[in-house]
Amino acid sequence: MARPYSNDLRERAAAAVASGRSCREVALLFGVSVASVVKWSQRQRATGTAASRRMGGHRKRLLEPHRGLVIERFKAVPDMTLKALVAELAEQGISTSTVSVWRLIRSEGLRFKKNAVRRRAASAEDRAQARAVEEVSGSA
Repeated sequence: MARPYSNDLRERAAAAVASGRSCREVALLFGVSVASVVKWSQRQRATGTAASRRMGGHRKRLLEPHRGLVIERFKAVPDMTLKALVAELAEQGISTSTVSVWRLIRSEGLRFKKNAVRRRAASAEDRAQARAVEEVSGSA
C-alpha cells in the first residue's frame, strides 16, 4: 500500500486554499492531484487538521456478538451449508455474508467436511473395473 503524503505538505496545501487560492492552482503549485487538495482542505475545515488518518489496523468481527448462536446452530446441524446458515441468520435479523460465517467457523476450529458416503470424483484406481461385454449380455 502506498504511503500517505507528509503532514507538512498537507497542512501547507490546506493553508494555501484557506488563504484564497483555488484548489487547481494549489495542486499545480505543490505537484499533487486536485482531488487530494480538495480532500485535505475539507478535512482541515472539518477537523482542524489536514493530517492523514491512521492506516491499517484490525477490524473486529461483526458476528462476534452472535458467536454462540452460530456455533450452536452449526453443531446442531453439521451438514448445513454456509448459505443455509446465512439464510437462517437473516431470518433472525442478522445481516451477514458467507465469508463472515466461514471465518467465524474456522476461528472456532470447526470445518465443513465432505460426506464420505457420497461418491465424489475419484481417481481411476478407485473405480471398479468394467465387466466384459460377454458377462453383461450373457452367453450366446
